[in-house]
Amino acid sequence: MKKLFCWAALAVLLTLAASGPVPSVSAEKAATFADGPYDYSLRQDGTAEIINYRGSEEELAIPSALNGHAVTAIGAEAFSYCVGLTDVTIPDGVTAIGEAAFSGCKSLTGLTIPGSVTAIGDYAFSYCTGLTGVTIPDGVTAIGDQAFSGCSSLTIVTIPDSVTEMGANPFEECKKLMDIVVSPDHSYLAVIDGVLFSKPDKRLISYPRALNGEVYAIPEGTLTIGDCAFFWCDSLTGVTIPDSVTAIGNGAFQWCRGLKNIAIPDGVTEIGDYAFSRCESLTDVTIPNGVTAIGISVFESCRSLTDVTIPDSVTSLGEGAFSYCYFLTNVTIPGSVTAIGEQAFFNCERLTDMTIPDGVTAIGDKAFCACYSLTNVTIPDSVTAIGAHAFSDCDDLTLTVARGSYAEQYCKKNKLKFRYAGALN
Repeated sequence: MKKLFCWAALAVLLTLAASGPVPSVSAEKAATFADGPYDYSLRQDGTAEIINYRGSEEELAIPSALNGHAVTAIGAEAFSYCVGLTDVTIPDGVTAIGEAAFSGCKSLTGLTIPGSVTAIGDYAFSYCTGLTGVTIPDGVTAIGDQAFSGCSSLTIVTIPDSVTEMGANPFEECKKLMDIVVSPDHSYLAVIDGVLFSKPDKRLISYPRALNGEVYAIPEGTLTIGDCAFFWCDSLTGVTIPDSVTAIGNGAFQWCRGLKNIAIPDGVTEIGDYAFSRCESLTDVTIPNGVTAIGISVFESCRSLTDVTIPDSVTSLGEGAFSYCYFLTNVTIPGSVTAIGEQAFFNCERLTDMTIPDGVTAIGDKAFCACYSLTNVTIPDSVTAIGAHAFSDCDDLTLTVARGSYAEQYCKKNKLKFRYAGALN
């Protein structure tokens, strides 16, 4: 599940809840053994990796050996959704806790991680909603993407000096988290006014949702707003981004439902997928010149968005880029754009007309589907591909096309109303 972010990550975890634990990739290639309620595989060094737990203990001390093989790893999803588990002790000798290893253990309140652990995987303790505090032991060097996401009772986390790698916001949707504790001499991390940053790449990692500030000014010198950094911080109404920022990560402001005002500085060249998805109060946005692509669902469900300026540097509009922007009435697509993705303007109910610029070659499936107010779209003869349902449920639409063009043939095939460019009627 590497690099599945934010809302998409939650969907994956809910799917795991229904399907139950599955073996890791490495385990699928190796023989599986059993010792009591534990299934395990052997690693190359002959030690055991637990890949599944079939027990029902509430308080569990994981054994240090299985059938004489030292336990050195907790595999992917091994204990996921053990909903009755309240306390777990991981034995000395374990060095790695795998992806989603304890995800969804909602009753877990006690957790002992030994000093032998060096890596905590993606989503390892996600949605362990009973955890109130976590001390990560000295020796851990890597904390994966969203490792503690959705731990809604977590109030304090202590991170040791040994950590030198941290993925996408490990504390996403930890709505009570107030204290992220790191040493002032930490070589990799810094906490500034309660917000977690990485020093080497000047990345804003995590803005704790419990800070409850309405307006936040990101410190000057920050280069990147990390993946999911402000996820579901719905008390925020405004964020000031300094000129030093060049990239806004995947899902960076996703579900910031109160966010009304944000100015993206000219130095930004990359805006990640889902970056402003579900920012339901955002009314307008200017995308800076230098951004080359509007990715997947970047502004999806920005219901208050009325006006968007897309610069000439943009060459593609991704899948669902402006879908469900119900109040969007004014969009100008620049001539630099060559592709309009699937569902790019799906259910933009108040769009009335659109001119597709010369140079666009492809209009994705359902790109303008359910744009109920759309009456006119002009399609140039550069377009050579249009999705089968690109204009479905646009009952009052008439397409303006060039004679002999692909668009003309598309209209005839799909029985859509059209007129010729330059014609009087």
